[in-house]
Amino acid sequence: MRLGRILVPVLTAALLAAAIPLASFAQPSPAPSVSPAQAQVLAKANAALQAGEADNALALLASLPTTGPASAQTHNLICRVRLTLEQFDAAANECEHAVRLDSQNSNYHLWLGRALGERADRASFLSAYSLAKRTRAEFEEAVRLSPRNAEALASLGEFYRQAPGVVGGGMDKAQQIVAQLDKVDAELGHELRGRIAEQQKNYSAAEGEFKQAIASGPHPAIGWNALACFFYRRRRYADMESAMHSVFTSAQRDRHSGVALYDGAGQLIEANRNPDLAATMLDEYLSNSAKTEEAPAFIAHFRLARLKQQLGDPAAGRERAAALALASEYKPAQDFRPQDPGPQQARF
Repeated sequence: MRLGRILVPVLTAALLAAAIPLASFAQPSPAPSVSPAQAQVLAKANAALQAGEADNALALLASLPTTGPASAQTHNLICRVRLTLEQFDAAANECEHAVRLDSQNSNYHLWLGRALGERADRASFLSAYSLAKRTRAEFEEAVRLSPRNAEALASLGEFYRQAPGVVGGGMDKAQQIVAQLDKVDAELGHELRGRIAEQQKNYSAAEGEFKQAIASGPHPAIGWNALACFFYRRRRYADMESAMHSVFTSAQRDRHSGVALYDGAGQLIEANRNPDLAATMLDEYLSNSAKTEEAPAFIAHFRLARLKQQLGDPAAGRERAAALALASEYKPAQDFRPQDPGPQQARF
C-alpha cells in the first residue's frame, strides 16, 4: 500500500492545511549488522503495525535493545505506532530519535515531518509557526535524500500548496513538485494537480485531473475516493455518493485498495451521509481487504462502533471491544460508552 493518500492532519488553519497522510510505507531492509533475530522481530512488529495490532507491535518493539544497529528502525516503528494511536508528542519524539540515529534515511525524515505536522495541528499559533517550518524542512530533506521518493514529493507538494509563504509555502513551489511527481508517480501527480486547480477555483480542470488519477493508478478505488472527496467539497452530494459506490465496487475487486473503503467511510461520516454505506465499507475493509497502517484496523472498529450505535445496532459494544483488544491505549475507544443513549456523531 502506498503513501500519499490524503486523509491526514492539517497544520493550524492559520498556517497550514496541508494533508499529511498516515500511510503504509515499506520498511528498508535491515542493515547487515542487524542480527537475524532482531530483523525477525522488526518484521513481525511492522506486520503487526500494518494489521492494526498496536499493542502487539509495541510489545515486540519493547523487546529490542534501545541501542545498537536496530535502534533507528525500532524508533521509527514506535513513532508510527504512536501516530496511529494519536499520541503525537510521543510519536514525534520517537521519530526524532530515528533521524538522529540515521540522518541519511529519507523515510525517517518523512515520518518525522508527519509527526511534527500532527503536533502543529494542535498547537498554539506561535508554536504552530515553528512546527510548520520544521515540518517543511523535514519533507524537503526527505526529497533531497531521495528525489524519486514519490510519497515524500507528494507530502512536500501538499505543504507548498497550502502553506503561507511565511513558513515556506507557495503555489509556484507546488507546481514544481507536480513536474517531479509526473516522472515517478502519474497518479499522485494528477491528484496534486487537481488540488492545485481546485484551490485556484478552476473546478472543471480539477475534476478532470481527479478522473485522470483514477485511470492512471493501479488501484482505481483510491482515485474514486479522491474524486468523491472533491465532490463533497463542492457540495455535490449526489455525485459524491455515486463515486462512493464506485469506491466500494472497485475495492471489492482489489483487496489491496482497502484503504479507500476506510477513507470513504470516513468521508461519509464527516458529511453525515449514508451511514449504512459507511458501515458496509468498514465491514468490507475489516473482513476482506489487506490491512495497512494508513487505515488502522482498531480505528475502523471504533468507527463501526459509533456508526452501529447511531444505527441502533447492538453490535456497537462488540466493535468497541474489538478496537480495544487491538489497541488498549486508544483513548477515543476507552472513552466511548456504547450504552450511552442517543445517536452520536462518528469520529472522523
